[in-house]
Amino acid sequence: MRRTTIVILCLLAGLAVLGGVVVLAITRPEDPSERVSAATRNLSSSLREAVSPKGIMEHERRLQDIARQNGGNRAAGTPGYDASAEYVAQTLRQADYRVTVQKFELPVFQETEATSLERVSSDAREYDQGADFALMEYSGDGEVTAKIIPVDAAEGSSDSGCEAGDFDGFRAGGVALLQRGACTFEQKARNAEDAGAMAALIFDDSPSKSEAFAGTLGEPGTSIPVLGTSYPVGNELLREARGGGARVRISARTISVSHTTSNVIAETPRGDAGNMVMVGAHLDSVPEGPGINDNGSGSATILEIAEQIGEKDIETRNHVRFAFWGAEELGLVGSQHYMDSLSDSELDRTSAYLNFDMVGSPNHVRFVYGSDEVTTVFEDYFAARNLRSTETLNLAGRSDHGPFEEAGVPSGGLFSGAGGTKSGDQAETYGGEAGQPYDPCYHAACDDTSNVDREAVDEMSNAAAHAVAVFAERE
Repeated sequence: MRRTTIVILCLLAGLAVLGGVVVLAITRPEDPSERVSAATRNLSSSLREAVSPKGIMEHERRLQDIARQNGGNRAAGTPGYDASAEYVAQTLRQADYRVTVQKFELPVFQETEATSLERVSSDAREYDQGADFALMEYSGDGEVTAKIIPVDAAEGSSDSGCEAGDFDGFRAGGVALLQRGACTFEQKARNAEDAGAMAALIFDDSPSKSEAFAGTLGEPGTSIPVLGTSYPVGNELLREARGGGARVRISARTISVSHTTSNVIAETPRGDAGNMVMVGAHLDSVPEGPGINDNGSGSATILEIAEQIGEKDIETRNHVRFAFWGAEELGLVGSQHYMDSLSDSELDRTSAYLNFDMVGSPNHVRFVYGSDEVTTVFEDYFAARNLRSTETLNLAGRSDHGPFEEAGVPSGGLFSGAGGTKSGDQAETYGGEAGQPYDPCYHAACDDTSNVDREAVDEMSNAAAHAVAVFAERE
């Protein structure tokens, strides 16, 4: 759900009633920048003058060069991402920041081919992936044709496979049939593998659930295929196994590994250490392309702001910490790792978090999102320049502000649109093409420098610089 927010602050100058018609005389909107301190106005003006599309696009070109030299992408856990992180860290060190490269483990799982499950004995049947069964995250791979062997899988035995003793008498080389419940899928799968099972099928534990469930083994390490099935499919296989034996064929092709990747964190050396504003953007792309709008645009914008603060030796009232997140595209892994690593005192001194994810979309809208404390700053800025802005709820929990919101930190940011479709009203307000994606190269190989709109970058980077000034100077 979206709603267009036009912040209008008006002064009622006069009121007259003429012929029963109420006529309102209204002055021009007050400039919201006049309601902040002189120090904030000065810092905002200086930053907006220093931060230019030219400087931002220079960082964008460097990121594209890195992608070109590393297989066409900058995805987390790849050499392209590592080179991007090194470029950002080097740039920040040269601007006199204290830089921390925060490393963390990144489990990566990919299903490289569609998984199949067939019953090949008695009345043969091919099951449907998604409806009848689902591949467990971090499942092993391989092709298996073997006999189904139930493991304490009577109705109501939801602890089947939770103990090594459940596999007493299990014949190595079979496919273990287990029921969901009482312990983790990982524990059931590892016990099955240790007992010599070539694969494991874990069926749902409730007759009311007719569809397959998508589970996870938690982390890489299991080498056999592990599938979750619906309750009806599990019971069908259980009956077949008890009625004289059932054989199944399973084919799974997966990659399940663990990489080390990183966040890049940089903090201004001066300012009130007890009051810190965080400014962040994710640095990783998807594997399909270089990610120059998503999210090279956000990363390049905050890198340019940080660089200008450092090179011009600007001293702010509060500390400003810049964060370039890894593995956002894999589920906000980097920002969540950072939040999990914070002490209570560090969390307490974090006064706000500003997030910038895709700020150069070619068919753009000036979206703002987050808590009122943050969105008001952006909305006021745009309104003072007679620019419309639209509040969006579509990014709730979908970008790196999510972990900060969950921790109670006032959070929000700017967004110019991803794969969604621009409406007619939005096209009338912002220009561009109705019925077309905000970013036609979203998560695609064509997301390069030619996919970045300089006008959008100019408007959004000015608003970003202003918001950094507001939170860096507020008491």
